[in-house]
Amino acid sequence: MRDTVLFLAHVPTEALNRGFLPAAQSMGLKVILLTDQAATHHHYFSQPDLPAYPEQILQCDVFNPLSVLDLLSELPAPVGVFSNSDHLQTVTALAAAYLNLPGKDWQTCYRAKNKAAMRQYLKALDDGACWFRAVNDQTSLGKVIDDVPFPCIAKPREGVASLNVRRLDNAAQLQSFCDQFWQEQPGQPLLLEEFLSGPVHTLETIGGGKSLIALGGFEVRLSEPPHFIELAAAWVPYQPDSPHLQEMFRQVRRFGVGLGSCHSEFVITDNGPRLIEINYRTVGDGREFLLDRMTDHGLFHAILQAHVGNPLELSPPTQAAQIRYLSASTSGRVRRSAPERREPCGDGIAEFEPLREVGDDVRLTHSNKDYLGVLRLFSSDPSRVKDTLAEWATDLEAEWEIG
Repeated sequence: MRDTVLFLAHVPTEALNRGFLPAAQSMGLKVILLTDQAATHHHYFSQPDLPAYPEQILQCDVFNPLSVLDLLSELPAPVGVFSNSDHLQTVTALAAAYLNLPGKDWQTCYRAKNKAAMRQYLKALDDGACWFRAVNDQTSLGKVIDDVPFPCIAKPREGVASLNVRRLDNAAQLQSFCDQFWQEQPGQPLLLEEFLSGPVHTLETIGGGKSLIALGGFEVRLSEPPHFIELAAAWVPYQPDSPHLQEMFRQVRRFGVGLGSCHSEFVITDNGPRLIEINYRTVGDGREFLLDRMTDHGLFHAILQAHVGNPLELSPPTQAAQIRYLSASTSGRVRRSAPERREPCGDGIAEFEPLREVGDDVRLTHSNKDYLGVLRLFSSDPSRVKDTLAEWATDLEAEWEIG
């Protein structure tokens, strides 16, 4: 009987190591980890008392599908292939298809990760299309700069974590931003697209083959332009008559989202939801652990069940929930930090997870890589969540010092 599942990973992540790996273990599955950073993962798993450990860690160029396929012949026949990495969804989907195992559609994975391909596909569908162009040097920028609608957004074509995402109000700002970006990353493609005005709202879905379930979404509060740092998020449970959520669900289904988890981001414009990004993996930045607790530790388990071909069993969370991120406002060294904290919040939980510690050097990137810690709360009592959030946030912010 097959009891092995393959995990593809780049660098160690909390979601994979403290979420999906323990879930696999609880399902009686042995995990073989394929990675291009084997030494880094071996070092991570040399720690004692981790919630779970992989059976093996194998070095492999996981960004190259041929390298992964060549290695498969040397491994026991797995029951599933899985990755939670933005960058590795296409390769993982191709490996699953080769093995005739449950997997995502590789074309959808590619379009989701490549933001220019996503925009081109939406344009072909005539579904929420907006002005966009991809540029990778000064020559290609010069050909389109007179056509750019300002304000515009510039971002790496395959970027993550709001890193190097910028609102630009005129041609001079755009030229300056591109100059600096290509000095640091020569030849890397940038996507230019029209700025969509309105609040940001996410949709979280999970699919089990033929079925797709909308769990709900987060109302997101962002930093002031020109940067787009997520400062806080409030959970909105999915209801068929929820404003905008039904239309958001329609758009991600039409895009091709299906098996497994998907985190999609929308701007709620005057004309309704407009899709700005699809991350064909679990929501990050600590929100995945919040949803896991709200579903009685069922999220990671349910996602893996789908990837090994078992029925999808997960009830969408209905509690009130809030996320608050503590971000550095200046570069420097952490002099004081807030400790980890966890207490009941009514019938739920309030917890603070520090992401930095005393002695760490912080260099501002104007992205979620600037987070010092994350505060997560949920309860069936919304007022309890609101009051606890206000109290904890004030206390925690006073405990950090960077100098």
